[in-house]
Amino acid sequence: MLHFSTFVSMISVKVLILFIYLAGMAALGIYSWLRIKAPQDYFIAGKRSGVWQIAGSLLATILGGSAILGSVNLSQHQGWASAWYLLAASFGLWLLIPLVGKVNRMGKFTLTNLIGQFYGTAAQKTAAIIIPVAWTGIVAAQIIASAKILFSFFNLPYESGVLISGIVFIFYTLLGGQVSIIKTDFIQSLIILSGVTLTATLLWGMPEQVPAFNQTFPFNANFSPIDLLILVLTFSSTFVVGPDIYSRIFCAKDEKTARKSVVLVASILIPFAFLLAYIGMFAFSHLQHTATDSSAALIDVLNFYLPDWLAGLMAAALLSAVLSSADTTLLTSSMILSEWITPDIDNRRSLRNTRYFIVLTGIVSILMALKVTSIIGTLLLALAFYSGAFIVPLIAALANLKVNKKLSIVAMICGGLIALSGKIMGSYLNLDFGNWIVILAFIINAAILAIPERSREGRKAKSI
Repeated sequence: MLHFSTFVSMISVKVLILFIYLAGMAALGIYSWLRIKAPQDYFIAGKRSGVWQIAGSLLATILGGSAILGSVNLSQHQGWASAWYLLAASFGLWLLIPLVGKVNRMGKFTLTNLIGQFYGTAAQKTAAIIIPVAWTGIVAAQIIASAKILFSFFNLPYESGVLISGIVFIFYTLLGGQVSIIKTDFIQSLIILSGVTLTATLLWGMPEQVPAFNQTFPFNANFSPIDLLILVLTFSSTFVVGPDIYSRIFCAKDEKTARKSVVLVASILIPFAFLLAYIGMFAFSHLQHTATDSSAALIDVLNFYLPDWLAGLMAAALLSAVLSSADTTLLTSSMILSEWITPDIDNRRSLRNTRYFIVLTGIVSILMALKVTSIIGTLLLALAFYSGAFIVPLIAALANLKVNKKLSIVAMICGGLIALSGKIMGSYLNLDFGNWIVILAFIINAAILAIPERSREGRKAKSI
């Protein structure tokens, strides 16, 4: 008869840790599902969350697997300048702080609801189509990251990893909604922070060296000031005005809680950005097989330098990061799609519609992940489209600037398409003027909104 201890010894420690983690997440999802009493519980966790819950959820959402694995892989070509990826996120959050109070007061469930308050129902419905399209790419980026984690740690084929990850994301989000997300994100953020910090500390004590800091930071041949400007416009800006970021603010019990949470997370991201850059520099300086189509440099470091139990813990930490970002993004996109049908989603019918959209968006994201395997590429394309469309109109509205509301839809569509075109030209066609087209998208968006809106009396006078 096989004893339990013998059975456990036959199983890889990494597999055992992964199994325990997934079982725990499934149990929590079912528990949260039983706790949901009203649509508000599912959408914003009853708006009862405190500083640590909001900060933990915000941090876990930002530090998704795509952000962690992608920023580490960027160091292969950008060196220490890869730290700008998360530094840009921190910068966006610092810019958000003056707006947090207004967002918390005016917001209810989604960012598109704010758009409706500022620009009217037609603009809200337009945004309710455009934003989920962009955010589906972000969900796909999380699925890609998860599949690469499963391949690197457990040698699971990429396609199988995509299918398994997508199904888990859909199931977990479908059951617990915001209740399960808020509950687990704080713990997951602690696992992510401690795991990455411990890894960097262990590597720091090794005799191998990495290239000097001033050789590649702040800029180098592969990351110029114009690249930083584009990153700020298309990435930092999404932390000032972003559906997933605002969804955390809406869950906060009051304005003070929301503001403290944003300040805390913005501060943590600064040293964390350099920790990830260091790990990436170490990986590409001392390991031969990194950043392949199915693997990631961070995981190569974990497998090569860390003991099996710690590598298993980090596998759970990375999957936590992916899950935290994917479930928030998937739920937010689905809520916005539900608002397209019913502007006020505080009802049972909209709750049911949101769950339908979770499944639909999840399936589309899985199909995207099967076709595209670049984490950062997928992420930045989606963000370019979103930022070009909505950053200027929303910042103008929150700042109480006078704009042409009747042309808001034109500004959103033109800005989004032009920014996306520029990003494709720069990233995939290697055309140098692609970045300038992205910048042009924001200028055109602002110019359209700045066109004076003629009053009814003015039009009558002109006709006479």
